[in-house]
Amino acid sequence: MSVAKSPIGGHVPVAGGLATGGLKYAAEIGAETVQVFVSNPRGWALPAGKPAEDARLREAGLPVFVHAPYLVNFGSPSGETLAKSIATVRHSLERGRAIGARGVVVHTGSAVSQSYDAAMDQVREHVLPLLAEIPDDGPDLLLEPMAGQGKMLCARVEDLGAFFDRLDAHPRLGVCLDTCHAFAAGHDLAAPGGAAAAIDALVATVGPDRLKLVHANDSKDVCGSAKDRHENIGAGEIGEAPFGELLRHPAVAGVPFVIETPGRSADPHRADVETLKRLRDA
Repeated sequence: MSVAKSPIGGHVPVAGGLATGGLKYAAEIGAETVQVFVSNPRGWALPAGKPAEDARLREAGLPVFVHAPYLVNFGSPSGETLAKSIATVRHSLERGRAIGARGVVVHTGSAVSQSYDAAMDQVREHVLPLLAEIPDDGPDLLLEPMAGQGKMLCARVEDLGAFFDRLDAHPRLGVCLDTCHAFAAGHDLAAPGGAAAAIDALVATVGPDRLKLVHANDSKDVCGSAKDRHENIGAGEIGEAPFGELLRHPAVAGVPFVIETPGRSADPHRADVETLKRLRDA
């Protein structure tokens, strides 16, 4: 029986338009899948899309993902931040549907100055309604665990269990696993069998078929550092081999891999994509 191959691609800049800029960069790096921002990743503005660009991206045939802005935090004690987070994720989901995205990636957030339980109660109160709004042809909402710094609500994959419990394991809820974050949170992907063990733990926690996307990033820092500093594939503390181990895991078959690695030009990103394709096809 043939095993589905994971598409390999990257987060692409969209200057000039989601399709005009994004697809041009995708071609330059050899991407088979792309991730985009549909608004300023460090702001709250909610721009309308351009129908012609949306249609071109939707019709391009690549698996597309949206990354919600970094400011989103459903665990925040600030009423203003919470309200803006709700509006921003709703906008990301609506724009994701317009471009045919498979998923919208959202960071799992921080309790900041309040208790974990209070923050998680907010997650339930405000994320469940957003999940209920997603139409049949809309994107899934993908939770991305963080590196473990501060009062983050979720770092290790086992921490996802509380999110899935609070959100009633909603069928439109999925996971985006960032390898740098997982390594920083203490999953030793670099150890023999470590990458497979992390995926096994993820499946044991949230069930099969919930992993929808992998952010493939090496780490500048050691395992358990709680530091979110990405490195190019094979140039960091994780190394090249664990990415091959991930790509061979049955639970990862067909799951897209997107790089978010350093580089001010297409060259290092193309090299990272080529490395992952080589590991996949070995």
